[in-house]
Amino acid sequence: MPEILEMNENTASQHDDDHAAALLSGRQPALTGCPWHDVNEMLQSAGLRPTRQRMALGWLLFGKGARHLTAEMLYEEATLAKVPVSLATVYNTLNQLTDAGLLRQVSVDGTKTYFDTNVTTHHHYYLENSHELVDIEDPHLVLSKMPEVPEGYEISRIDMVVRLRKKR
Repeated sequence: MPEILEMNENTASQHDDDHAAALLSGRQPALTGCPWHDVNEMLQSAGLRPTRQRMALGWLLFGKGARHLTAEMLYEEATLAKVPVSLATVYNTLNQLTDAGLLRQVSVDGTKTYFDTNVTTHHHYYLENSHELVDIEDPHLVLSKMPEVPEGYEISRIDMVVRLRKKR
């Protein structure tokens, strides 16, 4: 019988914390509040070279606080900001930032993937009418029953997406 997992601030995934610490190689970025400097520090702390395109996309991503963006949304913002970047580069950069632990990928369905700048353990509402992803602020959410994990595997993360629509 699988054990019950309680998802709250006291049981936030130790795996996520260990992974982030390993990626940062024991060096926390010295954040100053200046988005350009902070993006540079974040990239270097994660072992990524701060190229012009990564810096520009990072500035768009992280300079506005916690957000949920699709690749297409970031590409549109980059285009409006006159950042010369292709959609393929946006996808590549988002995947590199996710692999480095600076972003969290959240799949809503088989065709829609959001990138979350908040990498802490939390869950989401998906507003179907506006196609918007919103953080669930309740740290006491409880998942009472888990399926048996196949042999040779372990749970790396649990993502709960609660889909909401306007009442009819």
